[in-house]
Amino acid sequence: MANQLFENYKLGNIKLKNKAVMAPMTRSRAIDNIPNALMAEYYGQRSGSGLIVTEGTSPSPNGLGYPRIPAMYNQHHVDGWRLVTDKVHENGGKIFLQLMHCGRIAHHLNLPDGAKVLAPSAIIAEGQMYTDAEGMKENDLPLEMSTNEVHEAIEGYVNAAKLAIEAGFDGVEIHGANGYLIEQFLSPNSNYRKDEFGGSIHSRSKFLLDIVAQTIDAIGADKVGLRLSPNGAFNDMQPYPAMEETYHYLAEELDKLKIGYVHLLDHSAMGSTPLPVEVLEDFRNTFNGTLILCGDFDKDSAEKALADHTADLIAFGRPFLANPDLVERFKKNAELNQPDFDTFYTPGEKGYTDYPTLNEE
Repeated sequence: MANQLFENYKLGNIKLKNKAVMAPMTRSRAIDNIPNALMAEYYGQRSGSGLIVTEGTSPSPNGLGYPRIPAMYNQHHVDGWRLVTDKVHENGGKIFLQLMHCGRIAHHLNLPDGAKVLAPSAIIAEGQMYTDAEGMKENDLPLEMSTNEVHEAIEGYVNAAKLAIEAGFDGVEIHGANGYLIEQFLSPNSNYRKDEFGGSIHSRSKFLLDIVAQTIDAIGADKVGLRLSPNGAFNDMQPYPAMEETYHYLAEELDKLKIGYVHLLDHSAMGSTPLPVEVLEDFRNTFNGTLILCGDFDKDSAEKALADHTADLIAFGRPFLANPDLVERFKKNAELNQPDFDTFYTPGEKGYTDYPTLNEE
């Protein structure tokens, strides 16, 4: 099988040195929500990937649902992230900032003073949230966003994208997957709104498409990506009859907007429902831009997806978490380190920057 995974790829005006993408993964190391030198070391170690997409980063105080996740809405955040982008670029990598507003997947104990748990509608998400202050808690009942607050949230994403460019990022990925705020708008199970952002497929999609269009206007289409998880059951997302129609509409609209890429996620390896084959095929046929696929790929399945033109780039999550030199290991067919699940979200370097490279072994 041809080694397409190791070939260069042109993402708009950005040249990637291979087709392996480091998927966004929450790691909870941003003390006070500010990126730091330890995070710079972690991302710098993984600069052998063609593209790094950072962990989800909140564009607003209201979006900080989890403890110790990074943010991007003030100068402290810009300065902290600059440590990361400098290190990645020094090591010859490219990096996009993922923008993630948690919406109703949140607890007020994780939010800064004055911030609120907001969602399209006042519908609680089943499930629990870890807090540093009091351990596991049920997700908070969110407040329904006013129409004005919806527009403010859109502005928050656009402002965060501008700050990301200021901090040296090569672009941003808008997180429209995994049951966070954008997907809460997309789903009729979590969006009962009666204004322009609720009701029909077009109206429920408006929040997402407005963010994409305005972000493209602000920083350029080739610097904007979007992550989606059709049919994912993560964070209390339930199936709905118009799901396939919704994602067909999104594929059409995103194609018109000439967005830099779409990143489709199949969560079935983590116990969720699989990405339906017909949705993937329809998206591939409707959307003409770069398509990234993510979901339990190894080297062989990645090569097959590239050879079949199912995707243009392949994203790897946990393999990159435990193998800073993953691409090098793939090239040499070397054994992979296995991730330590106990240290995924704990502060400090253990299980974060201490996974050995082949040279160190």
